Amino acid sequence: MRSFYLAVFLTFSLIAPTSFAADKTELTWYGHAAFKLKTPTGKILLIDPWLMNPANKNGKDDLAKLDKADLILITHGHADHVGNSIDIAKKTGARLVSTFDLGKGLTTYAGFPKEQLGFDTQGNFGGELNLLDGEVKITFIPAVHSSSVMNENGKDLHDGGNPGGFLIHVKKGPTLYHTGDTDVFADMALISKFGKVDVMLACIGDHFTMGPERAAYATSLVKPSTVIPMHFGTFPILDGTPDAFGAALRKQHVRSKLQVMAVGQTLKF
Repeated sequence: MRSFYLAVFLTFSLIAPTSFAADKTELTWYGHAAFKLKTPTGKILLIDPWLMNPANKNGKDDLAKLDKADLILITHGHADHVGNSIDIAKKTGARLVSTFDLGKGLTTYAGFPKEQLGFDTQGNFGGELNLLDGEVKITFIPAVHSSSVMNENGKDLHDGGNPGGFLIHVKKGPTLYHTGDTDVFADMALISKFGKVDVMLACIGDHFTMGPERAAYATSLVKPSTVIPMHFGTFPILDGTPDAFGAALRKQHVRSKLQVMAVGQTLKF
């Protein structure tokens, strides 16, 4: 009998790592503010999917290879965050997750398919969406920025509602906070009051958003386990750097782990 249990234990030990590895959440950075989040069951969420941004040398191939997406999350209406979402939506049938005003602007002026959004995927700040059969919960978080939607002709601008970010809780996975484009604001301290943030995706580029010093202070308010810088270096004017961000985190005695991703890199949580 003891030999039977030993055989079972050894068999489980051999297969368990593979089984557990398949249950991990994957996060891929495409550069700028564009991320792909893959849940443990294989659902695909895209956040601000400007895959063909100047920082991503493989953007054209990445866009061509992307044949599945369940949700597209857009923080605000600026072109560098709407990115390639229209083409991706038409190709994959992905649903749009955004504020109601932004969703209205994107379908009316930018060409996002109207049938791929509804009250189930639209919300506003403080509201929480339970999506993909409970696989993810998404909370709308405010941001200090601006928002406008560009017409399909690439010239005319229309109202895009208020800018924001997303708090994304993955079932049996991490909770991530994508700041969108923002300055630091005191109410960021409230985010962790409703649950621990595992990963914060923080803009650090300066000029149009908070730079490294202010992003470090924002991190101190949110208190994530890990902070990943984004929205820097895409253009020369976005001159905030991960090194400067790291120095600011140390100067302000922020305990969050700094994780700098390379464009195209995938992390598992």
